[in-house]
Amino acid sequence: MKPVLRNGAAELEKLLAAESVTAGMVVRVHGDHLLVGRECDEMDDGEAVIDERVRLTRLGGASWGLSVKRHNGRWERTPFSGTIRELVEVILTFMQHLVAA
Repeated sequence: MKPVLRNGAAELEKLLAAESVTAGMVVRVHGDHLLVGRECDEMDDGEAVIDERVRLTRLGGASWGLSVKRHNGRWERTPFSGTIRELVEVILTFMQHLVAA
């Protein structure tokens, strides 16, 4: 895993844990994406299933893009981009309904 993604995931987890709306959310790295979701039901093998809700995609430098998962399972880009901290503020302001438990 690229150091920038590992560091980004750690920063994102810390910021999400600090807010009551996003506390308990998990971050998973996949390619150049940070997938954010909540653990839901367990599979037969005891592994938790992650219900992914938003995705941050590395655009370059400290800039990330924000996408949301649609009801059909596809990712839809939003017009928001910025640092991880700025995108967490966007999520808390405009997307609480997507990340609430």
